[in-house]
Amino acid sequence: LATSLLVTVAYSAAFLQGPESLRLIKNLPAASSTRIAPRAVALKMTYGGSHLSAAQKEALTKTAQAISQPGKGITATDEGPGTVGDRFEKVGIVNTEENRRLYRQMLYSVPNGPQYLCGAILDPETVFQKNDDGVPFPEMLSQRGIVPGVKPHLKIYQLPGCAPGETVMQGLDSLAVRCREYYNAGCRFAKWRSPLVITHGGISDLAIRTNMDDLARYALICQSEGLMPIVEPDISMSGDHDLETAVEVTVRVQSHLFKSMLDHGVLLEGATLKPSMVAPGRACRTPYTVEQIAEANVR
Repeated sequence: LATSLLVTVAYSAAFLQGPESLRLIKNLPAASSTRIAPRAVALKMTYGGSHLSAAQKEALTKTAQAISQPGKGITATDEGPGTVGDRFEKVGIVNTEENRRLYRQMLYSVPNGPQYLCGAILDPETVFQKNDDGVPFPEMLSQRGIVPGVKPHLKIYQLPGCAPGETVMQGLDSLAVRCREYYNAGCRFAKWRSPLVITHGGISDLAIRTNMDDLARYALICQSEGLMPIVEPDISMSGDHDLETAVEVTVRVQSHLFKSMLDHGVLLEGATLKPSMVAPGRACRTPYTVEQIAEANVR
């Protein structure tokens, strides 16, 4: 696993360094661990969470494995009070904290939930709420074999100097303190979403660098506080870009992300990537088959 990760991030780093580096990486024999050793040793200088103890690394890796169980998924119940309120209004429910608590309790107590769920992402408000028996929701989920997580990011704002729609997420300044509170409350992972929009055929380098560096810094802080980070570079399907543009942008974004995570010293096997689907923009005029889109996602 470690060798595979090192080859993967070496490939990502090479993408940033130019075609020649990519050619050298591509020509490596698939099973030649000895030939990549010099490259791997160089990468390990910034890889592996050297600031973490062996126990911390083991716990983060186990959490990453626990929320990646075959046949199970993660339920996202991290809507904020405002978003939940919009949904409540449509069905005639008053948006109060107690009603939100009852709603979460209903979701978390579904009898066959553990059969299909391995994790649940909670809104910060929900992290500190309890069920009718007085059991905190994170503890309740853990008792049922569902790993509790949290959404720690705050609001997005327009990134100065970039095109309209190019944004960055707030919340890093106070993240360490909040992560410590979430961990003590029972959470074991977090998910940070960085939305990206393709405009005029691409995304600016500034928007990519800013958001991917923020994701890497978020991951580093989470791991330091015991939370396994899910990093989500969320490339929107809005716009009229074609499938080839979507592929190109995805490669750029994920290459910058892995390079930044390496530079920050993030423990990669103690982190999880949530990629967005590679797809043309909703307003794209070029028709694509299901097979073409599927190939673009796996190639």
